[in-house]
Amino acid sequence: MCGTSAINSLVLPKEKMKDMDKIRTGLAAFGMSGQVFHAPFISTNPHFELTAVTERSKELSRAKYPQSRIVRSFDELIGMEELELVVVNTPDSSHYEYARRALEAGKHVIVEKPFTTTVEEGEELVALAAEKELTLSVYQNRRWDCDFLTVKEILAQGLLGRLVEFESTFPRYRNFIKPNTWKETGENGGGLTYNLGAHVIDQAVQLFGMPEAVFADIATLRTGGKVDDYFIIHLMKPARMPEVKITLKASYLMCENEPRFVLHGTEGSYVKYGLDPQEADLTKGVLPDTPHWGEEDESQWGILHTETDGNVVRKPYPTLPGNYAAFYENIYQHIRNGEVLQSDACGVLGVIRLIEAAWESSRTGNVIKL
Repeated sequence: MCGTSAINSLVLPKEKMKDMDKIRTGLAAFGMSGQVFHAPFISTNPHFELTAVTERSKELSRAKYPQSRIVRSFDELIGMEELELVVVNTPDSSHYEYARRALEAGKHVIVEKPFTTTVEEGEELVALAAEKELTLSVYQNRRWDCDFLTVKEILAQGLLGRLVEFESTFPRYRNFIKPNTWKETGENGGGLTYNLGAHVIDQAVQLFGMPEAVFADIATLRTGGKVDDYFIIHLMKPARMPEVKITLKASYLMCENEPRFVLHGTEGSYVKYGLDPQEADLTKGVLPDTPHWGEEDESQWGILHTETDGNVVRKPYPTLPGNYAAFYENIYQHIRNGEVLQSDACGVLGVIRLIEAAWESSRTGNVIKL
């Protein structure tokens, strides 16, 4: 109360007030994740300030973000008193340790997916954040993919009748082993199931709720591969639609793409090829405040094919714009205005539980009941 009164007694310029309201944010790393998925959204959102970037030896961030301080270690980052928010976008195996240390330092935390490598680690972090009354979120940005938002709209409008089958496939083609990266050695995590699996599983849980059981096949198909590069996961009897048959799939050996989404219902189907354009645009250096951000070319729209009372309709269905920026805007609204946190770490624990169950199923060949 004293602090509030003191601030209210000052007559501050509007710009100064705006600066004080900004969430001062630090990145734990400036690799692909930092450069493509975080810095562009932090820097273009007026509610945030990219205050610090961790680069152990390089200064890659200097060119685009000269106003940001470069720090040389995670300890130095979390030791900055002015930081409110730390983004843990380091290798998978370090997520638990770095998130814990940032929370202990009194920072709000965003953790790149996968949240943690075990449910036990995730539960500990959720409890710590609650104890310290801090925000703990997981960067499940593909909840804001254009195709996923469109699938949600189609289901909400009941355009397919009663849904009976849902297939989600994330096709990639990399028929070589990328050298000198932790994602290929398995030493610090990596592997397709924790990587893309964390996204497609999260999307399915968002739509249908947690399943009663899991059956999975996880494999390494590339010559010389050291991490899993293929999975097919069946989620059985999801809480909100127990009758829906759910298949999730990804592979690094899909030279010819399979559909990204296939939905079949009692009154029709929806089939969608192609990937959300946001990642490709970000990789090219296009910023998220660019006009028409997240919009997909009409040639990529999915096909809605319905048949009701003898009336057949088969036509492209407009894809909604994707919007990863909504993730960071929600972080701001939650921290400053108390809005519901849309990607709360507590709600993402189920994804890690399902990944663990999928691995157990693949190892044993059994259906794993949750």
